Amino acid sequence: MSRVIVVGAGVVGLTCAVRLLEAGHRVDVVARDLPRETTSAVAAAIWYPYRAFPPERVGAWGARTFEVLSGLAGDAASGVRMVPGTEVRMTPADPPWWASAVPSLERATDLPAGYAEGWSFTTPVVEMPVHLDWLRARVHDLGGTLTRLNLAALPLGGDVVVNCAGLGARLLGQDLSVTPVRGQVVVVEQVGIDRWWLDSAAPTYVVPRTHDVVVGGTDEEGEWSRTPSPETARDILARATRLVPALADARVLRHRVGLRPARPVVRVERVGRVVHCYGHGGAGVTLGWGCADEVVALVS
Repeated sequence: MSRVIVVGAGVVGLTCAVRLLEAGHRVDVVARDLPRETTSAVAAAIWYPYRAFPPERVGAWGARTFEVLSGLAGDAASGVRMVPGTEVRMTPADPPWWASAVPSLERATDLPAGYAEGWSFTTPVVEMPVHLDWLRARVHDLGGTLTRLNLAALPLGGDVVVNCAGLGARLLGQDLSVTPVRGQVVVVEQVGIDRWWLDSAAPTYVVPRTHDVVVGGTDEEGEWSRTPSPETARDILARATRLVPALADARVLRHRVGLRPARPVVRVERVGRVVHCYGHGGAGVTLGWGCADEVVALVS
């Protein structure tokens, strides 16, 4: 078995590390940002293919990840729950292209005012701070390590390096096709919301968690600022309240911004001693376990 260095401690990097350790490899994770400091920690983290291409590979990775996350939902420590919800659309449309990845998809009949079409299904919702802690503990329990390290280039040690650096791949992978897509969210108190709602056109989404609700969002390509905008926050809350009126009196707890690592296609391939796994856009949680399985095959 190989000594593997995984670069990046977001959900993709940690998931790859877990799968590699389970396969018997020695794994050391190095990252500038620790798990709760990554973009993954900001995510509303609903299973939903967003800003990830190409469809045929994303569909396969997503279906595998749906299967794994569904299994984890029985373990409260994992932070994964299966939650029903509805994607709404302003005009009639066919079922989403990824419909075959979910066990059951139904046309919605009870739609918010102004919407013409909707598709309801039950999907994994992942409370990311909990899930990242669970992944980190799993890495340690399996004998792996996690070290904060600010890299100027991919490391030279190890038999194989797995590049899960997200936006950092612009530098570490010398890949300028990776661009930030800024996503701002507002976290509000839980006011009894037990379903998620999504209008992908804006995007506008309301994702309930155990103790709070994540409300989003924005999709600002090429924007690097991580500073929340008060004006944007007001717009997000106005859109979300039109979608879910019960949010009208919810107390705001905090504002967060994350930079999604977008790329024309997700890169999962081996080049020499480096396995690249980045460019997941807004779908790191949605594709993570499927991509990790492929990474293990490439390493082996």
